[in-house]
Amino acid sequence: MQPTRTPELIYVVEDEPAIARLIADTLEKFGYRTELFRTAEAFFNGLRQQVPELVILDLGLPDMDGMAVLQQLRGKHSCGLLIVTGRSDVYDRVMGLELGADDYVVKPFEPRELIARARSILRRYPGVVAPAADPTLRVAEFAGWRFEPGSNTLTSPGGQQDTLSTAEAQLLSVLLAHPNHILTREQLLGGRDVSALDRSIDLRISRLRRRFEENPQHARLIKTVYGAGYLLAATVTWS
Repeated sequence: MQPTRTPELIYVVEDEPAIARLIADTLEKFGYRTELFRTAEAFFNGLRQQVPELVILDLGLPDMDGMAVLQQLRGKHSCGLLIVTGRSDVYDRVMGLELGADDYVVKPFEPRELIARARSILRRYPGVVAPAADPTLRVAEFAGWRFEPGSNTLTSPGGQQDTLSTAEAQLLSVLLAHPNHILTREQLLGGRDVSALDRSIDLRISRLRRRFEENPQHARLIKTVYGAGYLLAATVTWS
């Protein structure tokens, strides 16, 4: 007899009861467990009890700015994160991705689109930020640099330390997990369709390059493979 699969737990953080119920009903129809939270305070209380596999977060909460909620969540947990925004909130969508959201869905949305995006995120968690399963391997060394994923700390060959943003740290972690391999934009974004997000990933690469390269236009560490993607040209060791 095959073991019974425990349904993934998804937190729905949405202050509009009708929309929250629609999301929960759709998820439960497809076999997921859900818990609903109408405020950021209730959501963080829920996180202290249990961390879900996925959070669906509406950025328009009544008691706290949605971006601040996103940052606090990403600073402590590595669960999947799907943000919900209004159709006109282009800035929120881009900023949410920059701060570490995995994907977004725009109101009004089709239930099957929500399920497809949730499934895509759940397939790649627990996340890409841990290149090695062994928790004792906490520091990556490459080309004279050191990176500590636990604190997002990057140390230069000269000993200068800097703290990467969540988005930069996630991108660097993916590159470090696959050195000397060409990674497509889809792979760097965790499998998302990048038809509308090419500039987003290119912007992240550009920001990361500026930390490493004296001349980012002629990058030696994070190379562009035209028509294919990006490649980290370094040997990586973990300790």
